[in-house]
Order: sequence, then structure tokens, then C-alpha cells
Amino acid sequence: MSEPGRWRPPPLWRFALAISGAVVGSVCRLRVTGDLPDDVRSGPLILAANTIGAFDPLVLTAACARQGLAPRILATGGLFRAPLVGAAMRAFGHLRVDRRRPTVADALPVAREALDQGAVVLAYPEGRISLDPGMWPERGKTGLARLAITTRVPVVPIAQWGSHLVLPWGTPRGMIGRLAWALVRRPVVRVHFGPPVPLDDLGPTAPEIRIGTDRIIDAIIDELRPLRPDEKRLPHWIDPQRPVSNARTHRYRGSPGWPREAPAA
Repeated sequence: MSEPGRWRPPPLWRFALAISGAVVGSVCRLRVTGDLPDDVRSGPLILAANTIGAFDPLVLTAACARQGLAPRILATGGLFRAPLVGAAMRAFGHLRVDRRRPTVADALPVAREALDQGAVVLAYPEGRISLDPGMWPERGKTGLARLAITTRVPVVPIAQWGSHLVLPWGTPRGMIGRLAWALVRRPVVRVHFGPPVPLDDLGPTAPEIRIGTDRIIDAIIDELRPLRPDEKRLPHWIDPQRPVSNARTHRYRGSPGWPREAPAA
């Protein structure tokens, strides 16, 4: 029996989680590694993932299902306005984010409420699909770190790689051809759950929230590097439709030689 006031995944979301592995497995070979500490698994918990393509939500849904998690996904309001997708998002219990607010935190009272109810919340700290030329995480938006620091809820970084091979940029344009390729080739898609990001020493001031944001992005990069050891600078396959930009390049605080050097063993 669930605790009074604790959020329970709606039946439709539980069904979607149950079939997600078969759906994703039809077009790729999903490899999920890492684990979550027992003391954070039951929630409240924030999952912070990198985003590289339109197939990411399905991949992360299947990965979370393997971990026994039923996250509430923070998604842009545009998805909720779409006729069919929006209805599904609401039925699944996902959370709408209005990106036009001054900060993401101001747009996330529902996320705070979800955490208060013991939910697992999945978010993308970059705030958009990465436009970095190498498809590395971009500089993060501060809302997620603000949410974590003010609620003292642990943040687990998730790195994923390979989903960009399944669906092209600008989907549905070009989707059929790429899906046909994926059905035949079934590329490997990797998802790794890392250890919680240390944020307990930070307070809710703007400079410390920026530090927390950078730590979250650094942690995602640390988990992503082993997933793409032969693609340190650029991916092997570059989508010709995908725009690139250096406007939001993240300054990685880890190894000073990154990404030129080989990842640590």
C-alpha cells in the first residue's frame, strides 16, 4: 500500500513503461549500466540526463523501466499542446515547463510539488537538444540545480549515447528512412546511471547555484565519456540536417585535456 499523499504512476504510464523495452528494442540494442543507491531509489529523486535527439525520451523511459523507476518527465509546454502527444503526457502524469519564464525554477512549482510527493523527476539540465558540434552537453540552465539545492533532493546524472542514430534531426522529416535503417542495423544505444552529484555544500545564492549547475553537467560528461571512447571529439555519424552552435559551450572543470585526450580507463 502506498503512503498517503505519495504520487503513484497512473495505469497508462505503468503500461507504457512495461512495453517500452520492446518498443525501443525493435530499433536498437539498449545497454543500461550503473545503479542507484537504495536510499535514493524510492524517491524523492531528480534524474539529470543529456539530450542528443528526438529518440531520447523513449530510450530513457526504457532505461528507467529497467531500473524499476517510473519518472515524471519535465517537458516543454509545446509537447503538451500537441493533440495526441499532449493528451498522453497529461495521462502519464508528466510535468509541463514553460520556458518563457525568467528562470526554469520559477516555472517549476509542479516539480517541487512532485518531489514533495516522493516522485522521481527526470529533467534535461541543458534545456534543449544539444547543438554542440561534438554532441557533448552544453552549458546548463540553472533551474534544475536551484530546484535540487532548495529542496535538498539528490541528483543522479544519466549519460546516454547512440539515440541520435535512430531518429534524425527535424523528425518527422526523414524519419521513415532512418527508422528503416535502424530496424535492419539495430545500433547499440547506451545509458549509464552515475552516482549522485555532491550539492550539499551549496546554498541558494546565484553563484552557488551556477556552481551546482556546472557540477551536474560535469557529472553527466564524466559518465558519458566511457560510453563514446572512440568518439572523443566528434561522433562517427553526423546528421547533415542537425544545426550546430558554440554559443552555449560548457566549460568542463574535470581533466584539462578534455576532449583531446583519451578518456580515463
